[in-house]
Amino acid sequence: MKNDPIILKPDPVDAEDFDVTAQALDRGQRARLIRKTRTTLGLSQTEFASRFHVPVGTLRDWEQARATAPDFAVAYVKVIAQHPDIVAKAVA
Repeated sequence: MKNDPIILKPDPVDAEDFDVTAQALDRGQRARLIRKTRTTLGLSQTEFASRFHVPVGTLRDWEQARATAPDFAVAYVKVIAQHPDIVAKAVA
C-alpha cells in the first residue's frame, strides 16, 4: 500500500502524527462504526461476539483497525444497530 494516495497529511506540529491514506481512513471509519454500535448496546467485546456469532478476535481486529471489516460485516453491524434483538434471535 506504499503507493496509496495520501488524503490527510500529518500535523506539522505533532512529531508523532503521520500521513493517512484513503484505505486507512476507511478502515478507521469502519472500526468506529463497529465499536460505537457495540458500546451503544452496552456490550463488551466478548458479549457482542457471543450474541451475534462473530469471532471475538476478529471483532477486536476490526475495532482496533488492525484489519478492515469487509462490506458484509459493516452491513451486518448496521442491521444489528437497528434491530439487535431480532438479529440475536435470528442467529440463536
